[in-house]
Formats: sequence, structure tokens, C-alpha cells
Amino acid sequence: MSINSLTFNQDFTGIGVATSKGIRIYHTEPFTTSYTSQDGDISLMEMLYLSTLVAMVPAPRLLRLVNIKRGTTIVELTFPSKILGLRMNRNRLAVILEQNIHIYDIGNIKALYTIDTPPNPLALCALSPDKDKSILAYPCPLQQTPLPASVSTPSHVPPGSQEWHHAASQNVGDVRIYDAQTGQALNTIQAHKSAIGYLALNASGTLLATASEKGTIIRVFEVPGGSGNQPLFEFRRGTMPARIYHMSFNATSTLLCVSSASETVHIFKLVKPVKSDSMSPPTSPISTHRRTLSSSSRERSESVSSEDVADPSFASEDAPPSLERRSSGWSGAIASKLRQASQSVGAGMAARVGGYLPQSVTQGLEAQRDFAHVKIPRTHGSSGILRSIVAMSPNHPQLFVVTSEGQFGVYNIDLENGGDGVLERQHSILDPRGTMMYNTDD
Repeated sequence: MSINSLTFNQDFTGIGVATSKGIRIYHTEPFTTSYTSQDGDISLMEMLYLSTLVAMVPAPRLLRLVNIKRGTTIVELTFPSKILGLRMNRNRLAVILEQNIHIYDIGNIKALYTIDTPPNPLALCALSPDKDKSILAYPCPLQQTPLPASVSTPSHVPPGSQEWHHAASQNVGDVRIYDAQTGQALNTIQAHKSAIGYLALNASGTLLATASEKGTIIRVFEVPGGSGNQPLFEFRRGTMPARIYHMSFNATSTLLCVSSASETVHIFKLVKPVKSDSMSPPTSPISTHRRTLSSSSRERSESVSSEDVADPSFASEDAPPSLERRSSGWSGAIASKLRQASQSVGAGMAARVGGYLPQSVTQGLEAQRDFAHVKIPRTHGSSGILRSIVAMSPNHPQLFVVTSEGQFGVYNIDLENGGDGVLERQHSILDPRGTMMYNTDD
């Protein structure tokens, strides 16, 4: 049995696993098996919290909604091209194809809107779980163009439901903010200069985290768009390109978890750093949402991103990244020491160099580093790509890490001092019993 895809539910209380033999659902706290099926090869699945409604993809173009308690199929829908992603909240279901997003009313599975997107093979799309609104974020269309004649509209999509967007002179790093309740585009955020690599919304749909395909810089924006579309936070994951596999906010939107092909999970604190000449305490995202920043350094045309100045080996964010990068032979301990050293050196360098550079350039040296981190362990003798999804526990200061090797790890995180996360326990999501593999209390 092999794992096809992994997902958390909307509040991180459940894990969904689509496998070559069916689906599995686990509770995260305590870790227990909730549901298993023998439905054959399932490529994707999506849960609606811990309810009985589950969406799954048993064939490339076929979507099946099932009631797992009754074991019955609610509806099956066929699409004109391969289904690449699914998103759900209590009001809306989004089905992501390579060049379209189809939005349904989840109450009656009525087709509402069809959104045109640029080619989107990674199914980049985020849907807020908030019950009162359905904010959708996706890569912005480059221009208004009709669908090719070869692409047919599904029979269950009503005529005239196609949503066209006017997107004059927009670049590949722009993100469209869309209200899936009303079918209205709300804003376009200029997130990156190169193509988008990942998108994540917080629980309330008020914050958007973005990464470019290079994966070195993470930005957090206010949604639908405040502060002149400038990021509230900018974080540096590292200097070497790595594909971002997953990002998620914690329940209170004070932490952002990021996993990537570097096989390290980074946790960033959504708190503005205290300047050396200020005695004021750090501020939270709530107090910074309406903060206005110096306009002389905030104009896109005049400022230089930290992605352009902080990494001399990659002169432009537009350079194509090495999306799948194997980890080096360095041990976790050595890597941690090097990371700490690079952070202290980087801070000192920024302080010294900043005095000789214009304000628009020094702004690019202020990207914050991670607050805490975890090096994902591999199964003994394993090789190849190690994908992962990550989230903070909604109840404890712990990090959840689920890997494509079938491991669910729980790490203790020091919320005061940060640093290296400590493995508390590990479970198998391939063993039907969910056997605990490791516990520090033993």
C-alpha cells in the first residue's frame, strides 16, 4: 500500500490519508484510527472537520462525495480534465483543475461559479474555513481569455457561470482574493516577482501566507488587502531554493508553520521585532493590521526585495528553483549550529551594511528568521523525496508533522525560547492500528 496524498482537516483535529487501497482518517489528539476503507486507488481526499462527509477522487476526472458513517455515495461528478485539488468548508466545495476552479454550494452540491486560472499543476488554492465567509486565494489570471474550444464545460455547470477576470498587466506572482460566498473578486495582491509556490489562509480568512516557487521568502498579507497590499511580515526560510510542500497558521494566527523539500519544518512568529532604539513590546498581527509604513520604501517599483539582495547566488527571484532537493549529508546537529551562526552573522552584517545602503535596499535585509524548527527524521534506509504536511496542535504547544513515509510525529515546541523541537512521540499512519513507534516517556 502506498500513500497518494495527505491532508489535515480544517481545525487540525483529523488527518486524512488517500492510499492505493482506500482512505484512512485519524484523530490527532489522542491519536486514534477513526475510519478506514477499501475503496481502491484514491488519489485525493478532503474532510469536512470530523463530520461524516468526505470528498474523494477515485479516478482522475471523477469526484465522489460520500457519507462514511452510512457507507453511501451522495453524488458523483465528472470533470473535463484531471482533478488536482479539493478544498472544503461548511459552505463551499472547491474543485481545482489545471486551468479552472469549480465552486459548489456544499449544502446541495449546486454548481455556483467557475473561475479561470493560469496553468496551475500544483493546485495552488486556499479556502478559509470560517463559517461566516468563504475567502478563496489562487494564482491570478494573466489576462482575460476564453477557454480553448477543446476544453468543454461539465454538464453539471450551468450556462453563463464562467467567472471572467480582468487582469491587465499582472505578473505571475500575483494572487487573487475572491469571495466564494458572493462570487466577487475582492483584491489582487502582488506577492512575488516569480510564480507562486504555495498559498495558505488563516482560520478567519484575514491573513494570507505566500511563498514563491523558489521557496526562500515567505510573506504574510492582510486579507482582503490592507496597508497598500504590502506584507505585514516577511520571513526567510533559507538561501537555497526548495519547494514548499505545506504551510499553515496556528489557531490564534500567531505562528506560521512551513515544510519544504529541505526536510526541515520552520516555525515563524507573527510578531514584529523590537528595534534596538525602542522600548515598546512586540506587537501581534492584530495590532499591526492597520499599521502604515514608510511610503518611500514601500513602492514595488522603488524597493528591492530581500530575495534580490540577501542571496548573492540567486540574483533574481525569477530564476527557476530546484524544486526537489535532496538533503545534504550534514547531521541535524551541525545544521542547527550553522543555522544559528548564520542568523547571528546575518543580523550583524545587516546592521553594518545598512548604514551604507539606501532605505529601499536596507528594508530587504529585515526578513525575519524562524523562531523554532524541526528536522524531519527519515525511515532507516529510505531515499527519494520526503513530502510532509505540518500544523500546530490546537490544544498544546506541539507541532504535528505527517510524512509521505507514513509517519505522524508530535514535537514539543518551546513557545518562549523557540529553537529545536523535541520529538514527543511518533505513530504509523500505514499500520491499521496506528501503532506508536516512539515515546520519550518510555
